[in-house]
This record gives sequence, C-alpha cells and structure tokens, in this order.
Amino acid sequence: MKQMNKKNRNSRKKSDNRNYRNNANRKGNSNPVRESLYQSPDMQVVEGRHAVREALLAGTRRIHEVVISDGVDNAPILEDIQNLAEELRVPLHFLPKTKFKAVTITESAQGVLAKCEPLPSLELEDLIEGSQNPFILVLDGIMDPRNLGAIIRSGECAGATGILLPKHRSVRITPTVAKTAQGAIEHIPIATASGIPKAISRLKELGIWTIGMDISAQTDIYDIKVATGPIALVLGSEGKGLGRLTRERCDVIAGIPLHGVTESLNVSAASAIGCFEIARQRRSIAEHD
Repeated sequence: MKQMNKKNRNSRKKSDNRNYRNNANRKGNSNPVRESLYQSPDMQVVEGRHAVREALLAGTRRIHEVVISDGVDNAPILEDIQNLAEELRVPLHFLPKTKFKAVTITESAQGVLAKCEPLPSLELEDLIEGSQNPFILVLDGIMDPRNLGAIIRSGECAGATGILLPKHRSVRITPTVAKTAQGAIEHIPIATASGIPKAISRLKELGIWTIGMDISAQTDIYDIKVATGPIALVLGSEGKGLGRLTRERCDVIAGIPLHGVTESLNVSAASAIGCFEIARQRRSIAEHD
C-alpha cells in the first residue's frame, strides 16, 4: 500500500508462495521431500510454536501429524503442544535436528511443525453469513508474506470477523504467513474473490460500508464515524497502494496523520492502526449503550 511503506528505499522480500524450490535452493540444494510436503494440495504445513499450538487448540481442521526437532529447549509451550497432540490423538514424531531443518521453509521454525488439512475454501458471502456486525479486512495485492501474516494477526486481535484476498496477484497462506500470524489464521475466516473492485461492489450491495486507506486521503481515519454498522477496511499493495478501480468503488478514502519526518507507514502498521480505531469506536459505543 503506497501509504504504508517507505518509497522504494527497502527492497521487497520475495514471496514464499511462488516457488518453493527457491527456498530449497536458498538452503543449499533442491530437497524433494520438502517440495512434495509443501506443494501438496491436500496438506498445509504450519511452522512455529504459537502457530502449531493454536492449530491444535482451535480444532477447526484436522491435524495429521506434529513433528518436533530433537535438541530443542524445554519451553512450556512445547510441553503444551505435546500434551495437546496426545489428548487429540495426533501422531507425534521427533526428527534429528539436521533432518528437521532440511524440511522446513521458514527462517526459524522454532523446532516444531504440524501437517494440517488445508484451510477451508471460502467465498465473500461466507464472511457475512452468521455475523451480526461484520468487520472485514479487504487486502488488494499484498505480496510480502510477513505483511499478510502481521495484518491477519492484528486484525483478529482487533475483532475483525473476516479476511478477503484476491485469487490472483497476492501472496497465499504460506508457512511464513501462518508463523507470522501466530495462529490467528485458525481463528478468523479467510475468503478469496476473483477481483477486489467487484467484491467491493458486492459488499456494498450487502449493506457493508467500505473504507479505503491511502496516503492521499483528505480525511483522517480518526474523523470517520465507523463503528455503527457493518464495515470493510480496504488496504492496497505495498508498492502501489489502492488500485484505481478499488479506490473508486470505496465509499470513503481515509488516511493516518503522520507527525514525523518519515513519509509513510508499512501496510501492516497502517492496518493495525485502522483496525484498532474501529475497535475503539465500537467499544466506546457499546459502553454507552
């Protein structure tokens, strides 16, 4: 999103959903075991202690296996993971440290991964159904998996009820996204749409007010009364911000006032600010009802 990161001062990290062979090469050579594991359409691998524990706790999808590296520390969270796996009768296996490292994708898997069923495939309407006051994050073209993971995490913490991603030109839910989200992907529904501008039009038909966030906005997010009904917060890509059609179809465009020298915020930081402003207003209204 244009407003959300320094103007081309830092090189963009490559998305890890494009070609897992790149990750294998980064670690030294191609690894057929890793490639078959992470490219399987019937399997989604979650790495990292918090992400694995939340996958076990949530109970929203089947966990096929938990794998722990030999020689890891005796942190309480690892004991929790082992106890949960045993309670849920999830197979638990241990691998030598070198073999474990050879099959992981993220930079630091923290000595544990889980082989899971893929997250359910959802459509836009699934995010609305059953929600009394929807609060949806619409993400148009986020390419950095760490940004997407951080946005999902802060959105879930702020009370967002759903995430909408485009089917193309966006990072998917990868091991890095899942690890960065710290388990939030297990607790918030994530849907995809063929096109974000068309999806925004559909949201408006369903009675959801749409706020696009962009640095060029003339209105501050703090000045918009956003908490009285269903709402969607729309954020654009790291490099270009909101696309023209996406911007045109939003009900209002809002920005974040900046008071320092740096000219913009990272998209995940801007998303957190927008989400928690909506949460603040909703809480304030609830307290006065």
